[in-house]
Amino acid sequence: MTELIVIRHGETDWNRQHRFQGQIDVPLNAIGLQQAERLAERLVDEPIEVLVASDLQRAQATAAPLAQHRVPQVLVEPLWREQSFGVLEGLDVPTIRSTHPDLWAQWTRHEADYALPGGAESNTAFYARIEQALAALLAAHAGRRVAVVTHGGVLDMLWRRVQGQPLHGPRTCDIPNTGINRLRWHDGGLQIVQWADAAHLQGLPEQPSTAQQAAATGR
Repeated sequence: MTELIVIRHGETDWNRQHRFQGQIDVPLNAIGLQQAERLAERLVDEPIEVLVASDLQRAQATAAPLAQHRVPQVLVEPLWREQSFGVLEGLDVPTIRSTHPDLWAQWTRHEADYALPGGAESNTAFYARIEQALAALLAAHAGRRVAVVTHGGVLDMLWRRVQGQPLHGPRTCDIPNTGINRLRWHDGGLQIVQWADAAHLQGLPEQPSTAQQAAATGR
């Protein structure tokens, strides 16, 4: 059995502003840095053997405090980065609605095979990449406890996979910044053990609604 702790990165200013982040390399804000420290404190006694992070800085900065406590290094893997949103990356929702109304209308249909202009990934292509990332991780670290610091879109794909949900349609699960999501690979199947545990964030400023973030991608 391989145990996975899959974590969304800490908060960024663009999460607060409901901007499409995608693969733009946005840093954590002050709250996000606090969330990362809280996460490390929460997992300090976990027997984590491998720590993997997306190559985007918001994921690596979230993983850094955890690495100081648990493992000597972070394995950086681009396959775990966020979905690409093409021409909409860097734009907030009001701007998109005013400057790209047709694209916004198409995006909100949540069709699995639709890819925004500018080199974006459709959900179908994105899901295939995450399947590749997961298969590589399971092959390299079978039987170990692995923590992965990644992005909201990635977690959405994992949720859909386990729950048997289609790739079209809006997100249906909660994915808080630095939320702890425990999964396990056993007998050829992926199972969810725990989802969206954010108890370590009590006392920090309230996070933007993940439903609002999903509508604006906010990933």
